Amino acid sequence: MHWADVIARDILEKDKNPLIATGISPTGIIHVGSLREAITGEAVRSAIKDLGGNVRLIYLIDSLDPLRKRYPFLPEEYENYVGMPICQIPCPCGKHDNYAHHFVQPFLDALKSLKVDCEIIWTHELYAQGKFAPMIDLALRKRPQVIKILKEVTGRDLNDDFSPYNPLCRSCGRFTQPLLDTYEYPRIDYCCKCGGSGTADITKMDGKLVWRLEWPAKWKIFGTSVEPFGKDHAAAGGSYDSGKRIVEEIFDGKAPYPVPYEFVQLKGVGQMHKSTGSPVTGMDAINMTPPEVLNYLFLRVNPQKAIDYDSGMGVLDMADEYDRMERLFFEGGCTDCEENSVRAYSIAQHNVVPEEIPPQIPYRHLVNVVQMSDCFEGVMEILGRTENLKDLSGEEVQRLRKRVECVKFWLDTFAPEDVKFSVSDGIRPEELSEEEKKYLALLSDALDTTEWTPDPISNAVVEKAKEAGISTKKGFQTLYRVLIGRTSGPRLGAFLADMEKAKVLERFRSVSL
Repeated sequence: MHWADVIARDILEKDKNPLIATGISPTGIIHVGSLREAITGEAVRSAIKDLGGNVRLIYLIDSLDPLRKRYPFLPEEYENYVGMPICQIPCPCGKHDNYAHHFVQPFLDALKSLKVDCEIIWTHELYAQGKFAPMIDLALRKRPQVIKILKEVTGRDLNDDFSPYNPLCRSCGRFTQPLLDTYEYPRIDYCCKCGGSGTADITKMDGKLVWRLEWPAKWKIFGTSVEPFGKDHAAAGGSYDSGKRIVEEIFDGKAPYPVPYEFVQLKGVGQMHKSTGSPVTGMDAINMTPPEVLNYLFLRVNPQKAIDYDSGMGVLDMADEYDRMERLFFEGGCTDCEENSVRAYSIAQHNVVPEEIPPQIPYRHLVNVVQMSDCFEGVMEILGRTENLKDLSGEEVQRLRKRVECVKFWLDTFAPEDVKFSVSDGIRPEELSEEEKKYLALLSDALDTTEWTPDPISNAVVEKAKEAGISTKKGFQTLYRVLIGRTSGPRLGAFLADMEKAKVLERFRSVSL
């Protein structure tokens, strides 16, 4: 049974109306690995819904978190904003509401493309609405118990002046330490290192709980049933362990069903965006991989297993694997080891699959075809020479269009150089040896009466090389030089079949004279 189905069954035994929470702190460029939490949450939501459960998925943006440091990708003036809440820092490009919005919007666009069915909630708005006030009040009044729990769970010695709540200084705009003995609901005084002082109102956005208190406070606010989170939080003495005790002993709530996940590691070559020099982001991933294939990448393995993300040739491998699972889903014949992967195919589409298998154009084939035309209509024309595309539905055309767009983005950004080519104007006859010209003449005559499909073409390419007295390797190199000005390239049979037969023969004959 797929892991999402196992979790869904466990959850529904405890809660008939479960709420799943996921979230992110958008303090900088969001790495592709951050998609794992959202996709995991969506998989569980989809599996619960598939079982008839009434389920809700929320996505919490920790927009009141402070900017920890000025990252290399930020202008120097952002040094002045370190320590301030990211919802109150200017947008680096001037097009968004604030710093948090700037960095999270591309990620939210990625979630939308992946059809993650979630409600977006900004944490700073929860503070402004007073949602955290009851938990802040409890944390301040039960502060000795909070300190005791954190000491016991983490093994660290906390100072007696530890505060679970940090006010925002009105003078410098940064979080500061409160004067704990002044607390009287809903106000607490503070004296900041900058020299500023004042009073914070816990029912307003005048401060925030520290992370180990804020997380369980969210569980209490929403009644969270299940939550995916990184393995670092699940470590012994980590924030889940302390949160579980805080929510139960301080906030009188319950901890959610934990779904810890391993991190995503960037592997292979080409892991930096060629135009920006930044690592693979969530939006990069969705731009180079169709959404259902990217979903499948994360869903085919248990969350507690690490994922190696290869934005190079690994993108093609993953698309091929997805297509194979799609065929097994519709045609049957999967092995016991493949059952969970076939189920992952279904969940990757939010359990809404086509009635019959869609036409499959291999990703590797599209890599070649896309480089032979600069528009989708041209791609369709080329594919029509070897594929039956006449009866495609509108939805199937859109699926193919999306794949074409993804392949183009991949070629422009992360694809290895050796897969790229352009159909050249060819070479001059004097650049070829007499044996190469003889080979091209023989091959042209043979191809004139050969069925224009990959296998017969490939057979002719090999046979005529032998007849011309050159090696197969030499024959291949000659054809690549004539077609793309290189000595290597895409698979010749399929490549030639995608081209117009008359133009291919004309080119071969023009240089064989």
